[in-house]
Amino acid sequence: MTGFASYTPLPEFDLWRALEAKGAVASCEIELTARCNNDCRHCYINAPAADRAARAAELTLDEIVGLADQAVEMGVLWCTLSGGEPLLRGDFADIYLALKKRGLLVSLFTNACLIRPQHVELFRAYPPRDVEVTIYGATRETYERVTRAPGSFDAFLRGVELLEAGGIGARYKATVMRSNLHEADAMASFGKAHTKDYFRFDPLLHLRYDGDAGRNADICAERLTPDEIVAVEQADPQRAAAVRDECRKVDFVAPSSEHVPLFRCDVAQSFVIGHEGSLRLCSSLWHPDFVADLRKERLADAWRRLAAAAVAARVDDAAFLSSCGPCAIADLCLWCPAHAYLEHGSLTAFVDEFCATAHARVEAGAAADDTSAPDQHSSVAEPPCEPNS
Repeated sequence: MTGFASYTPLPEFDLWRALEAKGAVASCEIELTARCNNDCRHCYINAPAADRAARAAELTLDEIVGLADQAVEMGVLWCTLSGGEPLLRGDFADIYLALKKRGLLVSLFTNACLIRPQHVELFRAYPPRDVEVTIYGATRETYERVTRAPGSFDAFLRGVELLEAGGIGARYKATVMRSNLHEADAMASFGKAHTKDYFRFDPLLHLRYDGDAGRNADICAERLTPDEIVAVEQADPQRAAAVRDECRKVDFVAPSSEHVPLFRCDVAQSFVIGHEGSLRLCSSLWHPDFVADLRKERLADAWRRLAAAAVAARVDDAAFLSSCGPCAIADLCLWCPAHAYLEHGSLTAFVDEFCATAHARVEAGAAADDTSAPDQHSSVAEPPCEPNS
């Protein structure tokens, strides 16, 4: 029998391209909670699962539904549910169904440790656009060194098994750090063996949103050196090819430093709704000039105000204009105003580690000519603004 159905990834639709071309907001992220069942060494946001203050601050189901209605009115098509660990919410199913019933494509970021049969049944009945699962180690010892949660490795494996047995395809990703560097290859093998399409990893860590000095010390202790980051990337053929492709795009003729925009990314094409009702233009952008309170301001009004401010922002910092501003290899660097603010409290601060990594990538990429593209279950580069998860 001839089939008349076909599958086309969303980014291939003309509508999606038209929205991007016009700068329309088509996607958002909702952090359902800052709480997590794990206590990962590198995490930027987590609070204990039983933290009463964090739980009390969370948006209610009604508030989330109301904000989803406002997002749909703005033209949003795709929503990612993140945390913390989103499945800690007792009303997760109600939130998920409410978003689906409003026509939204819904993705989920999870550590999979809390996946239960009822979640699988929910996803079978109302399929998510994506489920993304993070790997913290390939063995119990390493995984639980990262998560600092006894029993979490077995819980993770049970979650993976439930998803696969239920036919719920998931995408796997990993954050490579000091505690699991020795298992980078094994994590990649696990991810590629289980992923529905591709595995991705990120060897770059940024600091806490709350500025907690003790937790930031943990993150800094887990950071790899620039040479180690490049070694991890070069060890993966697809990731190495992707970095080399980026190196080929480098224009070593520095642009004019006059009227340099502060933000070089598509900062005004999406937004993040925080667990406590904040609005940010990206998950990492916590500078007070670019944060709104959605319990006091309508979503569309707040987004337009912040987006306009971000697009209009220009740099008058002489030190920045002589260093990062005209830099020709910025696309190979983790530097951005959001990360600079988290590192040093300034949107234009120079970050030595990020710069050194970018130059190490250029040096490694310049020596090779391989331009092979990632295959079906390959590794790909982590989106530059996705935080440590």
